[in-house]
Amino acid sequence: MKKFLLINKKINSFNKSIGISGDKSLSIRCAIMASQAIGTSKIFNLLNSEDVNNALIAIRKLGIKVIQKKNYCEIHGNGLNGFSFRENTKINAQNSGTFARLILGVVAKTNKKIVLKGDKSLSNRDFTRVIEPLNKFGMKINSKNNKLPLKVLGTKYLRPIDYVELKGSAQVKSCILLAALNTPGITKIKCKPSRNHTELLFKFLKLNLNIKKKNKYDLITLKGEKQYRGFNYRIPGDISSASFFIVLTLLSKNSKLILKNINVNKTRTGIIDVLKKMNAKILLRNRREYKGEQISDIHVYSSNNLKCIKCPKDFNSRLIDELPLIFLACAKAKGTSYFQNLDELRHKESDRLKLSSKFLKMIGIKNIVNKNSFMIKGNPNLSLSKNFIVKNFMKDHRIFMLSCIAAMALGGKWKIYDKDSINTSFPKFLKTIEELGGIFK
Repeated sequence: MKKFLLINKKINSFNKSIGISGDKSLSIRCAIMASQAIGTSKIFNLLNSEDVNNALIAIRKLGIKVIQKKNYCEIHGNGLNGFSFRENTKINAQNSGTFARLILGVVAKTNKKIVLKGDKSLSNRDFTRVIEPLNKFGMKINSKNNKLPLKVLGTKYLRPIDYVELKGSAQVKSCILLAALNTPGITKIKCKPSRNHTELLFKFLKLNLNIKKKNKYDLITLKGEKQYRGFNYRIPGDISSASFFIVLTLLSKNSKLILKNINVNKTRTGIIDVLKKMNAKILLRNRREYKGEQISDIHVYSSNNLKCIKCPKDFNSRLIDELPLIFLACAKAKGTSYFQNLDELRHKESDRLKLSSKFLKMIGIKNIVNKNSFMIKGNPNLSLSKNFIVKNFMKDHRIFMLSCIAAMALGGKWKIYDKDSINTSFPKFLKTIEELGGIFK
């Protein structure tokens, strides 16, 4: 089977209504929480992707019974610290930074050695940001340069901590909360606002969580060791996956798209806020709440007059995964767009700031990277006709999908490598393009 995709034709105008696969962040978190509940949990619309499936494999290795049925995933938890496994159990997170960091908090109280490893991309990422707080809890984590593989040893004598999280990282915050869940006493976190799926799940499960929102940070306290029972949960559509089709619609002529039942949690909708500031017509309709999360249908319309933006830096944590797509929208906007404080973009599956700059230059868009800031000079008349080859991007799924959206919206003849990378987060990506009339080989 060939490992590249050929796209030789722009997508025609479309007027469609589609669904999007389940939210990856919530899928991983629900699986982890179900593994520590007492009794059976049923999770509906769980994302069927490599990241989530690897999380289920790891949970099974920890002695948890997992049954994947036609319409839902059934997880039989044994309560907090209810895992059973052998010495030196190997857990492979593959490409998932979210699962790798969260599972470290889950195993904080184990007294047998665990080895956490990942693929080449994940093994290049620094785990200092979670190793430091976990060491404070009393865990022992050994590694070379704080990178995978990690040799992990928990302790039965966890101690609660006070911790200041300065990066606005939901992964760090969630890791600490999961460790605190197994710790006696009260753990306190002062942190920059970031994705709050873990906190909402804790509240839904009636755990002893308290959040005080200050001007520029949150104060979170959790009293640990409260058991909770199995639960049912239906995962809404993923806004990060939906974002590819939001931008495709904006950049395509005479098109309209309705994305059904999407998670529009405020900590995740930075891309919608930014695109609206750029003059995009995006409407949220049929809004409702589900177990703390906000769900909506997203209506998107073609735009012929996108304008540049000076992106507020406090938006970054709400759109970090979607920034390359926003950069693509800026490529066809009138004027020069500016972004700053993009350091976190360099620490994803690849250096997405560097690759985004390279990508925009390839399609003829002038841009300048200055340390962690980015300037993009847009071209509202941008249309492509040349041949393009996209490869050597660390098999980053979002760079692959970005390339497909650019090809479908802007034209040109494209050869895009590593199409299997989409299995990490959005295996139905190409099928969804076909639903809208896109053609590829």
